[in-house]
Amino acid sequence: MELKNMISDSEKVQVYECGDKCVKVFKDPNEPKSVVLYEALTHTRVEETGFPRIPAFEEIIKIDGKWAIVYKHIKGKTMKQLMDENPDKVDDYLAQMVDLQIEINNLRSAKISKLKDYLKRSIEGLDMVDDVKKYELLTRLESMPKHVKLCHGDFSPDNIIINDEGVFVVDWLKAKQGNASADIAKTYLKFCLDHHTEWAEKYLKLYCAKTGTSVKYVQDWLPIVAAAQLKFKRPEERELLLTWIDIADYQ
Repeated sequence: MELKNMISDSEKVQVYECGDKCVKVFKDPNEPKSVVLYEALTHTRVEETGFPRIPAFEEIIKIDGKWAIVYKHIKGKTMKQLMDENPDKVDDYLAQMVDLQIEINNLRSAKISKLKDYLKRSIEGLDMVDDVKKYELLTRLESMPKHVKLCHGDFSPDNIIINDEGVFVVDWLKAKQGNASADIAKTYLKFCLDHHTEWAEKYLKLYCAKTGTSVKYVQDWLPIVAAAQLKFKRPEERELLLTWIDIADYQ
């Protein structure tokens, strides 16, 4: 398979368009097989929920000694591109995002990993947070209601593709079953990390108005998801994330 048209380049993977296929290549030749297989398995389990807005998984292959996952290619523009091109329509796109995330959260998959377990492991493994703060975060996490809703885990305009056929959601590696408000808090946090705090506030209010959820309830998840995000040790995120986990209560 010849890789020419790269459409995405991130810290760990490069994504190429190859005709009607999308090839996600892991940069590190020593990427553990378990990571590659886990992503493919999680994606497949989301497909099995019947969610129609997801590219079909096709196969796992090796290219030049590197693992790669092949999906059906979804042509179109990301919602982020459209928001940048049409700033007057941002509110419409945010509303569309809310509806799409609610649709995802209404799905169930008992075989997908649990969000609470992931958050717990992420917080316990932090080396930049003292034991007292970890205890506070883990206590808050344990007190939160246990739900089994499908959560994307990385829901943002960059992972939504729009074309003439409709709207599609990609990058399901971090999908978990858990509390929808934690998923919303993660989307809110991603907006803030991308320097779109105004979008974050609008999104949170739209979601809460649409679902009848308390803003405070979603905000209670923010220190937890911010702490979990620290595990990736991205210098550009560190200061803001540490600020979030130091906030005990939100108004």
